[in-house]
Amino acid sequence: MKSIATKVQRFLKSEDGPTAVEYAIMLALIVIVCLTAIQAIGTNASAAFQNIADELDSATP
Repeated sequence: MKSIATKVQRFLKSEDGPTAVEYAIMLALIVIVCLTAIQAIGTNASAAFQNIADELDSATP
């Protein structure tokens, strides 16, 4: 039983766990920002291509 308590104390004092959690949180935030930017760029590109297609349709006799 004492060894389990010792392991728990060692785990709580160790800084490897919190560091890994911090890196995981930063990575998740970076991924969310990238996905949001990609979605915004895709929406803008789609709108631009739709405008071009509409202009081409109206320009043909």
